[in-house]
Amino acid sequence: MKALWDLPKRLPILGLSLLAGVLFIAVLSWVLKPGSGAAVVILDFNEVMAPNSPFVYPFMVQNLMHLLFFVGLGEVYCRWRVAEREHAINGEALLPEDYRVILQDHDLPAIRARVADRYDAEHGFLPSLIDLCILQFRASRSVDQTVSVMNSSLELIDHRPDLRYAMLRYLVWVIPTIGFIGTVIGIALAMGMIVPAAKDQPLGAIAQALGIAFNTTLVALVESAILVLLMNLVQAREESALNRAVIIPLPT
Repeated sequence: MKALWDLPKRLPILGLSLLAGVLFIAVLSWVLKPGSGAAVVILDFNEVMAPNSPFVYPFMVQNLMHLLFFVGLGEVYCRWRVAEREHAINGEALLPEDYRVILQDHDLPAIRARVADRYDAEHGFLPSLIDLCILQFRASRSVDQTVSVMNSSLELIDHRPDLRYAMLRYLVWVIPTIGFIGTVIGIALAMGMIVPAAKDQPLGAIAQALGIAFNTTLVALVESAILVLLMNLVQAREESALNRAVIIPLPT
C-alpha cells in the first residue's frame, strides 16, 4: 500500500481502477431497481427495452464509459501523487537557499550523495537537475558550460509534464465519443421501431427509446467534465512543482 501512495505505478493502478469500475457497476446494479430513472440514465438498466437492444446487460455503452472513467481517475491519482512527491522533494532544502551561501567544490559530493537516488527518467525534477549540474561542473570546471547544460535540460524537462497527460487527454476525448456512438445506436433502434408502430408498437415506447438514446451522451459529458476539471487541477499542481524546482538556485 505504501508503494501505491508514495510513487504509484500506472499498471497496478490501471488494474485497481478497472476493479473499482466493475465494483461501481455491480453496486449500482444491485441498489438501483431495473427500469427506474437512475438505473436507465446511469446504467441503461431497463428490462422493458431489453428485447429491442443489441446489447445484453451489463455489456452496455454506459458501463463501458464508467470503466474508462475510472481508468481516467486512476491516471489522475498517479499524476497527483507524483506532483505531491515533487513538491515534497522541493521542500527538503537539498541546496542552501540563503543567497549569502556560496557552494565550494568540496561541498558538491555530499550534495550529490543526497540526490543521486532520488530521481529516474520520469520523476524527480530538482534532484536530476542538481545531479546533472554537479557532474557537468566537476567534469568541465566551467560555470558557463554548466549553465548551458542546465538550460538545455530545462527545455526538455519543461515538456515532460505535458507528455504525461496524453492518456488522460485521450480518455477525455474518447468517453464523449463513445457516448455519441451510443446515442446514434439508440436513435437507429428507435427509428427501426417506427415501421411496426403503425400496427402494434405504441408511440410511447418509441419516445422512451429516443430518451434512452440520449442518456449515453449525458453520462459521457458529465464524466468527461469531471475528468477535465481534475486533470487541469493536477496538471497545474505538477507544473507548479516544476516551476518551483527551476527557481531554486543550483550548484554552479
